Amino acid sequence: MTPGTEIQVHRYSAARVGPDDFRLVETEIPDPAPGQVLVRNTWTSVDPGLRLRLRAEAPAGYFVSFPLDRSMDGILTVGEVIASAADGFEVGDTVWHSLGWRSHAVVDAGAEAMNGVGNLRVLDVGRFPAQWYLGPLGAMGLTAYAGLSVAGALGGGERVWVSAAAGAVGTLATQIALKLGHEVVASAGSEEKVGWLSGLGATAFNHHHQPPAEALAQVAPDGIDVYFDNVGGDHLEAALEAMRMFGRIALCGSVSEYESAPSGPRNLFLATAKHLTLTGFRGSLHLDLLEEMQCRLGGWLLDGSLSYPETVYEGLAQAPQALADMLAGRTTGKTLVRL
Repeated sequence: MTPGTEIQVHRYSAARVGPDDFRLVETEIPDPAPGQVLVRNTWTSVDPGLRLRLRAEAPAGYFVSFPLDRSMDGILTVGEVIASAADGFEVGDTVWHSLGWRSHAVVDAGAEAMNGVGNLRVLDVGRFPAQWYLGPLGAMGLTAYAGLSVAGALGGGERVWVSAAAGAVGTLATQIALKLGHEVVASAGSEEKVGWLSGLGATAFNHHHQPPAEALAQVAPDGIDVYFDNVGGDHLEAALEAMRMFGRIALCGSVSEYESAPSGPRNLFLATAKHLTLTGFRGSLHLDLLEEMQCRLGGWLLDGSLSYPETVYEGLAQAPQALADMLAGRTTGKTLVRL
């Protein structure tokens, strides 16, 4: 047995999630059985979608709610194999898997997790830092790339609006769109974030200073072709107003509604009037794009042309605070916990 620690959900919150909704507990980790590996986790992910599982009932069709006072699953993490009873995995390998927010995990080598995106796999850390597989080279990169793909926007040459553009997915969607030759409008919630996005080459605005519909009327008076939606609510409503005929919307997330009542859109008929296509998607259901995405983004990361900011919290106990800060807009880029 190996001593360890893990975060558990202690109660569901109908308001803003905070550290008091969790507890840190000591655990005893068994030795791996045949077909399993024991991993010492080194980095664990903090993602907006976790908030949807911190309810008594998660949205239908999504991952189920986290159980109270029990181990959590479906949280991507990377770590080092410290014992192996599975073919293809050696002690010392750096791997990713789906059993994060804990210090150690026994992982079934052949089990499917998170629609396949969380399956145990060995990572190439000779060229890339391990934590990048929780960001641009992992699920975040796949989500950004898949969103542009389902919106038919990998060809370039159009005007794309990305909301929450300084978040983990938004930073990538913005830069991918720019590198593909799109004109990009990017929105975020602080002047610091707006300045960073402007430095990338996007036309950026602060949605706290100016309503999205008003801002879009100024920066894109003749409309937008593609909207990458991370926010929902008034942002989606503004996009419907601003879309050109035959525009496309990739529905990635709705963070404005994760801790408050749904707020729109009220003008959905514009999707009919303008012949728009609205496509909901989850990156984990587009694993066919993973290798293509990693090849493209990996090249840009190696040549330094792709920027990927991280907000790092130290120690497993800080994971709940990291989640609260991210949902409140106090983090930039990928939010991570280093164990």
